[in-house]
Amino acid sequence: MIKKGLSRLGTFFLYLLSLLPFWFLYLVADLIFVMLYYIIGYRRNVVEENLRNSFPEKSDGERKNIEKKYFKYMADLMVETIKSVSMSAAETQRRVRCTNPELMDHYFAQGKSIMAAAGHYCNWEMACLDFGFLTNNRRIVVYKPQSNAVFTEFFNRTRSRFGVTMVSMKQTLRKLVEYKDELSFTVLAADQTPTREDAKYFTDFLNQPTAVFLGVEKLAKIGDSVVIFYKIDLVKRGYYTYTFVPLAEDPKNTKPHEITELHVKYLESMIRQKPEYWLWSHRRWKIKPEDVKK
Repeated sequence: MIKKGLSRLGTFFLYLLSLLPFWFLYLVADLIFVMLYYIIGYRRNVVEENLRNSFPEKSDGERKNIEKKYFKYMADLMVETIKSVSMSAAETQRRVRCTNPELMDHYFAQGKSIMAAAGHYCNWEMACLDFGFLTNNRRIVVYKPQSNAVFTEFFNRTRSRFGVTMVSMKQTLRKLVEYKDELSFTVLAADQTPTREDAKYFTDFLNQPTAVFLGVEKLAKIGDSVVIFYKIDLVKRGYYTYTFVPLAEDPKNTKPHEITELHVKYLESMIRQKPEYWLWSHRRWKIKPEDVKK
């Protein structure tokens, strides 16, 4: 009960912080960057190891430059996520824009639902907010619940306030079956790390054997949904665009793991171009192929 009360107090504090203007929050972000990078050294060993294994061809100086840029962007991401708690509809649409909504309309006009793979790249939280304005058809965002139920509920309320339906990973298939008679647009973070029990498939990603979920591929084939990549780009500080990139228009006629390889390789190409915007402080490679029982 005490933990729950403290969590609710924490969410109230986050809401109050979100009322501060962007210019002030970015001053806070500059301080957070100094604290995380120079003083605390938050997960710098994890980031250094991930970058070293992902980019062995780069020099130590090049990797150090990426690391520093990453922590600076992560500080921005933190305050932007807080700001998204109370951002108005007008402010959201001013700061986040879809570059090709006509592609979505094209598939819906064919009576096809859409399954989108996304990554923890740039600001997925602000893109989630703007996603709610795209269409009157059902918009679904699949999420992985946090260990703290109060914070999970709090952020799901934030993400869904402009019309998005939030669905827990374990409930995804059941919900898609429930919505099978209506056109839908579903977004999944395809770079989540599976548990050992769910690590059924490994692929080469950033020079390392990497366990990946097969959810995008399985769900697309079950619903015969077009598969796209939900590509987010930073335009300038606090402003983003997102673009729909077609990957597989006829999923039922693809080979096993073909769709999975397509979205994994597309994310990898994005990361290689601008690596500082991916979530490097996450322990993405903690599960090895030899750890999984055959």
